Amino acid sequence: MTTLFPIPKNHPQRFVLHNEVHARAPFSLNLPVRASHLALLLTNEEKLQERQHLISLCERFAVAPPEKDSDHFSASFTSFQIRWEQHGEFSTYSFYVHDTPKDIFTDSALKKVPVDWLAQLTGQIIVAAHATVVSAIDINYDDQSDLSTLSAHFAGNAVIGSKVTGGAASIFTDFRIHVDGFSRFLIVNNDLRAEQAGRLLQRLFEIEVYRVMALMAFPIAKKLYPALNKSDRQLYTITNAMTLPDNNDAVLLDELTTLAAEVENYISSNHFRFAAASAYYQLVEQRVNDLREVRIQGIQTLGEFIKRRLEPAIKTCESISHRFTLLSERVSNASQLLRTRVDIIIERQNQGLLTSMDLRAKMQLRMQQMVEGISMVAITYYAASLIGKLSEALHVFGVTVNPGIVEGLSIPFILVVIALNTKRIHKIIANTE
Repeated sequence: MTTLFPIPKNHPQRFVLHNEVHARAPFSLNLPVRASHLALLLTNEEKLQERQHLISLCERFAVAPPEKDSDHFSASFTSFQIRWEQHGEFSTYSFYVHDTPKDIFTDSALKKVPVDWLAQLTGQIIVAAHATVVSAIDINYDDQSDLSTLSAHFAGNAVIGSKVTGGAASIFTDFRIHVDGFSRFLIVNNDLRAEQAGRLLQRLFEIEVYRVMALMAFPIAKKLYPALNKSDRQLYTITNAMTLPDNNDAVLLDELTTLAAEVENYISSNHFRFAAASAYYQLVEQRVNDLREVRIQGIQTLGEFIKRRLEPAIKTCESISHRFTLLSERVSNASQLLRTRVDIIIERQNQGLLTSMDLRAKMQLRMQQMVEGISMVAITYYAASLIGKLSEALHVFGVTVNPGIVEGLSIPFILVVIALNTKRIHKIIANTE
């Protein structure tokens, strides 16, 4: 890239990071519009198949396919528009059709999508929703209308809704899955611009997806609750046994180590799910705030409904996760205390063993010294006897010596020589490393 100023070279990721704020920009939609939204959970292998399946749709309509490494894609086909996004755990498809349907939800945008292509989508559906943006005249609605008339579009269920985006639109839903397998959102257009409509639909679909994804941790939390109580009681039993004078610390330490492994396994196996639930819930709150809801008299707003129904489940997940973390810390503290006790006992045993070994060493040294003394006497005796025999031999050959006197006088000299050699040997041993 040509630069106009003498500045350092660009970081390799500069433009990618800079343009990230423009990624996944909302559609600019012509009104009226009806939309269908699918969110699918996929494995890594299914994600690769999904990309190829999307390319096949583009080839069918002669539309440029998504780039190789892209994680979002939008395009206009003959009779519909599509928006595809690939997230960490799931992928979403949004289909848009720009016309006024005869029936608000029965004539969905999906009817414009090739049936054979839809049937071959990979993954498992976690969210499916229809949304329709209509004018107030199309459904004979105004601020003074009886809300019960809107309930007919939701199979007679109680309606939840509010005015949004500064009064430019009103949204209604019942947060239920209907007989067709889809949830429903009805948007009444008061003064929506094309850009606002795209952002509003995207926020509603994201609220629905993130709400369900946040709740995926709730069944896990309920399943882990008995295991948490069991581990808590087991820790109490172990710590209570630690206070008794006649307990077996080695056995307790084995039980505590096993308990620690079980608790850490629970935490490591479910940490991602609980952390994801918290992150998804924050996204739901953010998207609800972005709607800028204003109450419609007589019904709950989306934010109120979601908070009352979703927050207790998320708090339960957070509580279970927090309790497991505290339990892990308590097990770790108990393990450390018990290991300290075991180490002290082992140290005392080692001190007793060292004392015993020191006593034995002293006894062996004394015995060695006694043996050395006896050995010196024995060596002196045999050396003096040899000198005596030599003197007798010389006396036989005519040398004038008294063997007895020679033998007696040699004893002191022999003792001195043996003592000096013994001292020299001790010195050599002491200097040997």
